[in-house]
Amino acid sequence: MNKFSYSKPIIIAHRGASGLRPEHTLAAYQLAIEQGADFIEPDLVPTKDGILVARHENALAILHSDGSINRTNTTTDVFKYPQFQNRLTTKIIDGQTITGWFTEDFTLAELKTINAIQRLPELRGTEYDDHQLKIPTLVEIINLVQQVEQATGKKIGIYPETKHPTYFAEEGKKIDGTLINLSIERLLIDTLTAQNFTNPEQIFIQSFEVNNLRALKYSIMPEAGVDLPLIQLINSTGLPYDQQISDNNLTYQDLITPQGLTQIVNYAVGIGVAKNLIMSVDQHNNLLSPTSLIKDAHQAGLLVHAYTLRNENIFLANDYQNKPELEYQQLIELGIDGFFTDFPATAKTVTNY
Repeated sequence: MNKFSYSKPIIIAHRGASGLRPEHTLAAYQLAIEQGADFIEPDLVPTKDGILVARHENALAILHSDGSINRTNTTTDVFKYPQFQNRLTTKIIDGQTITGWFTEDFTLAELKTINAIQRLPELRGTEYDDHQLKIPTLVEIINLVQQVEQATGKKIGIYPETKHPTYFAEEGKKIDGTLINLSIERLLIDTLTAQNFTNPEQIFIQSFEVNNLRALKYSIMPEAGVDLPLIQLINSTGLPYDQQISDNNLTYQDLITPQGLTQIVNYAVGIGVAKNLIMSVDQHNNLLSPTSLIKDAHQAGLLVHAYTLRNENIFLANDYQNKPELEYQQLIELGIDGFFTDFPATAKTVTNY
């Protein structure tokens, strides 16, 4: 058995309780903890001055081609501030051209002057957009978890994702013509060690890329004297960006073959996979027979965590309409080790057995 497996699937609060609060805010993380999450998940990106903050993307706000705000990919109100209009720019990130405002063009002090807003307003409303919720740093997230532990005795884990590691490794060389360390992996390990938050039972580090996980396993963590469990994220299509720009062209589908899984074991303890790689649907949104991925991964010695479970019908197969708990139950029957969810309370009702 994998030494990082638990007696029941772990509940990973995807960007916090992001179905009910603006994602990646202390309010979302706090609610997730109250609802029974075992781990809270901050996606990490750096500021201009090399501080890790929690955002799903480094883009704070994105424009459509017609210049209007793309609210489904905008998580802050930065677009409202006249003093930041000159930060609007176009970048190529992991091969995608994006026009918007980006964390690496702001100092932490500047980011603290703007507010987090709901990313899916038409679906989840805007009730908390005017609550002046701020972008939290990784240090603030660790402090929250430690405060909960001191108050309740319960250990809450942190499940950080290193976003766009290849992009940021290069971006750090360009800021104002000076070399600034924007290596997310090193910033992450440096922050965790400085905050004395290095218990391997309270951390999983995840990435959609491969080389940065290998670097963490074989150089960065050993140099820092820590050994934390790593998770290889796997999308349902495409390939990791670091593989895309190399000669490897290793696809996500390659990674979930028996041979690919045996390679992952060399640097990671598990995989975080799109749920449709386990339970896919047909063209009419009806469930198909489950795949063998969980069984295959377990045979290779890997944990399997599935993403992302949400309550809204738009995200559910026909078989689960208005009954999101059924999706959790089927994953449990298939042997899942954990799930990323926007609604930790729903997951708690299913796993509280």
